[in-house]
Amino acid sequence: MRRPLARLVISALVLAGMSGLAACGSEQEGDGTAADPLALRLGHFPNLTHATPVIGVEKKFFATALGDTVKLETKQFNAGPEAIEALFAGAIDATYIGPNPAINAYAQSDGQAVRIVAGAASGGVSFIVKPGITKDGLRGKTIATPQLGNTQDVALRYWLKQRGLTTTKEGGGDVSIKPQANSDTVTAFAAGKIDGAWVPEPFASRLIAAGGVKLLDESELWPDGLFVITHLLVSKKFLDKHPTVVKNLVKGSVATNEWINANPDEAQRTLNEALGRITGKPLDAKLTAAAWPSLKFTDDPIPSSLRDGAAHAVDAGLLDQVDLKDIYDLSFLNQVLADKGQPGVKS
Repeated sequence: MRRPLARLVISALVLAGMSGLAACGSEQEGDGTAADPLALRLGHFPNLTHATPVIGVEKKFFATALGDTVKLETKQFNAGPEAIEALFAGAIDATYIGPNPAINAYAQSDGQAVRIVAGAASGGVSFIVKPGITKDGLRGKTIATPQLGNTQDVALRYWLKQRGLTTTKEGGGDVSIKPQANSDTVTAFAAGKIDGAWVPEPFASRLIAAGGVKLLDESELWPDGLFVITHLLVSKKFLDKHPTVVKNLVKGSVATNEWINANPDEAQRTLNEALGRITGKPLDAKLTAAAWPSLKFTDDPIPSSLRDGAAHAVDAGLLDQVDLKDIYDLSFLNQVLADKGQPGVKS
């Protein structure tokens, strides 16, 4: 039987290990005290589509919402499957992540391990290629994605299949897909080792700066141009044990998005400075400014696009059919929105 995600080989042993990890944040009883704060370990990626967690940490929106009884610890990942491995291994309690890895985590745990509790961002993904390559000229080309089975990898494979082009998990077929770290993709593209990449910002803009051209903005493929690229996924175990902490985490996320949307210029500067510290290489402000309009920061996780993404993963051969009816728990988000006098979000 096909596994939900080829790259993410999570065995029953690993899943069982989730309940046996001592001295980790989710094992601490209660929600912590000022003298003995609860550790909340949050994952995210160092890119523009994860501006919500990066800025939320930088501007202390999370710290304010969580209070002094919770100590926020962050960990960065290159792509979703890597973050899910960490969550399943008990190394993190929650993560900002794309839709397809969240779907796979839910599927592999029979709906028991994770819940999506809030949205973060839509858009910010493009297909960049060498000059002269057209949509009809992709046969025989080598295209990079961030990781096998991640959101962009699924999107590319599905899009190619819709155009009559084959791919394999091993890199064969009409178009060779080469999953690799986004930073390596920029280097490989500049060196002529790949012909293009389906990647999130800022890497799409970096590829353009390296001589690439935009073949496709993924928003062109979605109704009203909206699709979830980043949402907040929480361990069900952590959620059940610390619901107030999860609500406050969501509160910090909502406050961050509100600030980002009200202060786009300052948000870009804050993000660039923070990513510079995280990665050791600050973003070019011009690249950020060019990429920013392609992103929409929203608390709505856009559930319809997640369900379509699941269907695309099934079609691409990376996922078995799965019932997603319980993947969302938007009760915390809707409580936070109600407190602000804003309408709720449907799952």
